[in-house]
Amino acid sequence: MAFHRDGADPIGGERVGRTHQEIRVRSRVVAAATLACPSCDAPVAPGERALTPAEPIQCPFCGEAGRVRDFLSLAAPTRPAHVEIRIR
Repeated sequence: MAFHRDGADPIGGERVGRTHQEIRVRSRVVAAATLACPSCDAPVAPGERALTPAEPIQCPFCGEAGRVRDFLSLAAPTRPAHVEIRIR
């Protein structure tokens, strides 16, 4: 039994014989954000390596501790502690 759309070709009929090419990239920027303390709003430097949202981080000014995701702000405009959120 074939499925048809509007009496036209079967679904996927125009794709028969075509190949699908998948291109993978190492990382993609999804958003620009600010990394700052949620308590005192002091900027927090992430350092040399990439951080995951679940990693622990601490404010160098007031000592507030938490996860990276708690210190991220996606509000525009980004402030001096500008970071890029990437998917890898």
